[in-house]
Amino acid sequence: MNYLVNLALGLIFSLIFGRILIPILKNLHAGQSIREDGPQSHMIKSGTPTIGGLIFLSSAIMTTLLTRNFKVSVLMILFSTLAFGAVGFIDDYIKVVMKRNLGLRAYQKLLLQIIAAIILIVYQYNSKNMGTDLYIPFLKDYRSIGLFYIPFIIFVIVGTVNSVNLTDGLDGLSTSVTIICLLFFNVVSVKFQRYEIATFCIVLAGALIGFLFFNKYPAKVFMGDTGSLALGGAISAIALLLNVPLILPIAGGIYFIETLSVIIQVLSFKTRGKRVFLMSPLHHHFEQKGWHEKKIVAVFSLVELILCVISYLILF
Repeated sequence: MNYLVNLALGLIFSLIFGRILIPILKNLHAGQSIREDGPQSHMIKSGTPTIGGLIFLSSAIMTTLLTRNFKVSVLMILFSTLAFGAVGFIDDYIKVVMKRNLGLRAYQKLLLQIIAAIILIVYQYNSKNMGTDLYIPFLKDYRSIGLFYIPFIIFVIVGTVNSVNLTDGLDGLSTSVTIICLLFFNVVSVKFQRYEIATFCIVLAGALIGFLFFNKYPAKVFMGDTGSLALGGAISAIALLLNVPLILPIAGGIYFIETLSVIIQVLSFKTRGKRVFLMSPLHHHFEQKGWHEKKIVAVFSLVELILCVISYLILF
């Protein structure tokens, strides 16, 4: 029952903060700029308020305070969520409020993300909860990878954060996929008896369900890099602290499929001069084939749900 209460609190606070923050974002003229090389159907979205990630982040913080879920592991997940969200906020603020198109440079973003990842790794290295041992899904046991742990986890965290960012390209897509992913990690946390992490997962899922009210098609607000990088920080930190980052390519399969589509597109164009997809990331490919945004979100969410069920069966 507590999980339902936490879910409801996260949802309600998002609905409240959405009503407050969206008008403020409009007054700041924090409107989304649409790339000219993107789908032409997106041009009508130009000017829609962005930086909406502040809505569900505020909700998650408020609900965490109310539920007094202050265990160190939760505070570290919250740190990761807010640290990566802060990187996204700086980038969003420079681009949409200060009207400087470049925002943060790629190397600045990457450096800040690596610093945040290292802080997480230092915590986990000294943690009593299995430390740096990784849970191997098919073996259903823990193994150490020694010195490879640090570069591997940096790669996993930074890769996940930017994969979630790439997925945020349609109204409600990243929000819907992440809700399913968080519910999966809630179940995994309970299975591992990490109830404090399970509570945070359900709180953030509730906050996203509330945010989806504003973010579903046609979106009244976008989460921006503030939201997408924050969600990537949350998902990667949760997987790390549960010692199951190896399941992320499956449990977060939609994120990685989207990223893979971009990599394939770039490599194919540079080596063969041909494109594999009509447009990347993958959701834009289906848009170009005539799929409506709502259909893409529904299908991708269903695929994510199936991947999470498969992940559970692999883990346990």
